[in-house]
Amino acid sequence: MRTYLVVIDETEESRTALHYAAVRAIRLGRTVEIVALIPQQEFVNWAAVEATFEEEARMRAEAAVAQAAGELVEATGVQPKITVKRGDPIKAVREAIAESEDIAGLMLAAAPGASPGPLVTHFAAAAGDLPCPVIIVPGGLNFEELEKLG
Repeated sequence: MRTYLVVIDETEESRTALHYAAVRAIRLGRTVEIVALIPQQEFVNWAAVEATFEEEARMRAEAAVAQAAGELVEATGVQPKITVKRGDPIKAVREAIAESEDIAGLMLAAAPGASPGPLVTHFAAAAGDLPCPVIIVPGGLNFEELEKLG
């Protein structure tokens, strides 16, 4: 079954992309895969401190994706597949796309304001080299507006 890939982080616009992906998935008979990103930690001299930082980052990412998945199921009934990736966000998203032949689109939401965000900036510029469409949702839309677009 074709799948929309959505990146979840701590931003509000990532929830907007997730909701729109669910609306589209319901209408088109598709599924949703959530990718939670654990940022690569800066080098720390002490291994124990570095391990603690990484564990805290992993826990934040898992909490964010669990909350987003719960909201998605409650609002739409769509049960997403969840993947957690560690490291550079752009590389992690590219890996997630490469690992599945069923990706129907990479769903991202642009942050309101002058800068749409680093993932939107990168993947909008690289869209011609990807094996799936990049779908950019305005991050300032509320759920009702997204459902009208769906």
